[in-house]
Amino acid sequence: MAAQKTNNSKKNAGSQAVVIFWLAFIVIIIGIFMMNREIIRTNFNLFRDRITNVQSAAEELPPMEEEIVIPVVINPRSEEEPAAAEPATVAEPTPAAEPVPALEPVTTAAEPAASGGTTTETPVETPIPQIPPPPPVQPQPVETRERVVYFTQVNRDGQILQSRVTRRLPVSESPMQDALNAMLTGPTADEINRGILNFIPQNTRILSATIRGSTAYISFSEDFLFNTFGVEGYVAQLRQIVWTVTEFSNVHDVQFLIEGRVHNYLGEGIYVGSPISRQSF
Repeated sequence: MAAQKTNNSKKNAGSQAVVIFWLAFIVIIIGIFMMNREIIRTNFNLFRDRITNVQSAAEELPPMEEEIVIPVVINPRSEEEPAAAEPATVAEPTPAAEPVPALEPVTTAAEPAASGGTTTETPVETPIPQIPPPPPVQPQPVETRERVVYFTQVNRDGQILQSRVTRRLPVSESPMQDALNAMLTGPTADEINRGILNFIPQNTRILSATIRGSTAYISFSEDFLFNTFGVEGYVAQLRQIVWTVTEFSNVHDVQFLIEGRVHNYLGEGIYVGSPISRQSF
């Protein structure tokens, strides 16, 4: 009897524990629900909106058109003769539309308007005046002047003489150097036929020509040192230079320079270390 009461007490205690567990579980669930009711409500609304949108989209879909079935007609053939493949019909290309030419504006004369109406004036194009081209620029005449140049001439007796000729040269700021360059060019063909010669060594160049007081300082290239005609040739080339330069009234003598420096002797003992005048020969 006592054992039965003990068992009943245990059963009651177990039942109470189960009831208490479930009550606590329900309270916890309710508490969690109350704490997250805003989140649950938001999710529920999103779920409801999605279901509503899906249904609306399903209702808005257009009904599918019925499939059109094109019947294929087979041309009956005799059983003895096999059916030949019919040539495929090739669709002809549609010709491209021809471009419509642009309409040119048509200018019409102004028509008299009806009584009580307005008059439309047609604009008149003003012709652009043709500007004549400027006259060609005439070249300015170059001012020239006659300069005296000396060459060498050998007479019948074998004497070496100075031959005086003139050259018309452009006027410049260095007339003495212009005259010397004309002399280096040599005599003309007509002058050569008359026996006029040039004893200046070939390839000789004038590097500079200046006047200090009454002396002309003329610098020649090294080619001036080599004359193939011997002593007479050196004397003749010096005379040509001195006579040509002293034609200028402000020049009395010449100081010969080779590459800008004084060279004491020229050829076989001809002294050129000091200025040379016409009286030096």
